[in-house]
Amino acid sequence: MKFWDSSAIVPLIVGEKESDYCLQTLSDDPEMLVWYLSKVEVVSALCRQVREGMLSENLFQNAKRLLNDLIERAYEVIAIEKVSLRASRLLEVHPLRAADACQLASALVATQEDPNRLAIISFDRRLSNAATKEGFVVNPGA
Repeated sequence: MKFWDSSAIVPLIVGEKESDYCLQTLSDDPEMLVWYLSKVEVVSALCRQVREGMLSENLFQNAKRLLNDLIERAYEVIAIEKVSLRASRLLEVHPLRAADACQLASALVATQEDPNRLAIISFDRRLSNAATKEGFVVNPGA
């Protein structure tokens, strides 16, 4: 099982340069762990692509269906209060945005503060750097 940041979920459902790596990684290990609000982050990213003309409405609708299928099969970190407390501390230590702090906090909460328990898949530079500093392996085999 690996923890999937929203930046790694997007390439699973729309074509991006990281899509091959993500699809292979998911094929090799189909158990996904995601933050409870990742779906909102992914929809936001997809909407931005539609607004910028990078994604058609038809592909957007298909991507949302694929996203729903992925999230239904994934394990979700739903410990909102614990994640919130941990994210607040992470914001004081790392140059993260709030959503990225919640992503990393949820991985820490899920592993009971033992980053050796799972790897993180992420293409967000700030989140990846903070996760590495917290002891996680990020994008193994990439």
